[in-house]
Amino acid sequence: MRSKDRLHRTRAATAACLLALSALSGCSLRGDDSGGSSAGSARSGTNPPATEDTTVPYDVMPLLKPPKKYFGAAVAGAPTSMKGVDAYTKMVGRQPNLIEYYAAWGDGFDATGVRNAWAEGAMTLMSWEPLDTNVADIAAGKTDAYIKEYATAVRRLNLPVVIDFADEFNGHWEKWGTKYVTPEQYVAAWRHIHQTFIDVGASNVIWAWSPNIINPVKDVKLKPYYPGDAYVDWIGLIGYFTLGEDNAFDSVFGPTRDQVRTFTKKPFLLLETAAMPGQRRRADIRNLFAGVEADDDMLGFIWFNHHKRADWRLEASPLALTEFKRLAADDRFGFDVRKRR
Repeated sequence: MRSKDRLHRTRAATAACLLALSALSGCSLRGDDSGGSSAGSARSGTNPPATEDTTVPYDVMPLLKPPKKYFGAAVAGAPTSMKGVDAYTKMVGRQPNLIEYYAAWGDGFDATGVRNAWAEGAMTLMSWEPLDTNVADIAAGKTDAYIKEYATAVRRLNLPVVIDFADEFNGHWEKWGTKYVTPEQYVAAWRHIHQTFIDVGASNVIWAWSPNIINPVKDVKLKPYYPGDAYVDWIGLIGYFTLGEDNAFDSVFGPTRDQVRTFTKKPFLLLETAAMPGQRRRADIRNLFAGVEADDDMLGFIWFNHHKRADWRLEASPLALTEFKRLAADDRFGFDVRKRR
């Protein structure tokens, strides 16, 4: 049986079991914001009709590979506050439908933020970073109470969310990177987290496995870090257009894409990308849009609109922003995620 079929059947079986339990007990899995549960609708962000059964897990299958491209953004303060996203929307002329944010291992689930994004037609992507937690300890079950509590909160909210655990694992610069964690430990932790979510019925999660592009770490092979198709929905590439490097789309992302294709056919998302400011930025942006458009297996991209190691914000380069806005007007980018059911 193909892995995709197995995952689909797992989600369907989970939904059926939970529906049956609900019919027998009459209990609800909904609650308040403590522990991350939702006071809003599992489907639309509004209070559901009394007859709607919200115990059935949200079906994420239509969102796994939609006909249009994801148009995402990582913006300061979002999704807890959507003011930055609203300003970004006004600036670029298109509403992002995928909002990325970063959470440390140990943080509670931001149910309010997920609902805020959903109310504006966007799904959230949470980059879960084990900053002060040993990945081997996660794999060994030493943080199981936390994982179960988090997974239960995600299930109670019952909106689709994307989770990316310990991204850039193939880099030496992260605390969970190659200097500190073996491929075996990483895979074991990923699978353990995933299984805990399945055990509590949280099949409303899209799982994004997110290596840094291999260009700066060519000696680190990705396959040993891959948890397996049964545990992954998207390949979330992290890579930037940087000065001094060839800015062709295939030069930036092609080597990683080609290596990944030797062991999985899962679709790609540019989970974190941007271009350095400067004279070349307009060309980089053109290459980004054209490269995503040309590849049917490329689901879209998330622009990292922050000032960190460089000023990745679009507003830092007015001419490049104008080019970005022109290309973002293409109807192939962006859609209301609430309508993909």
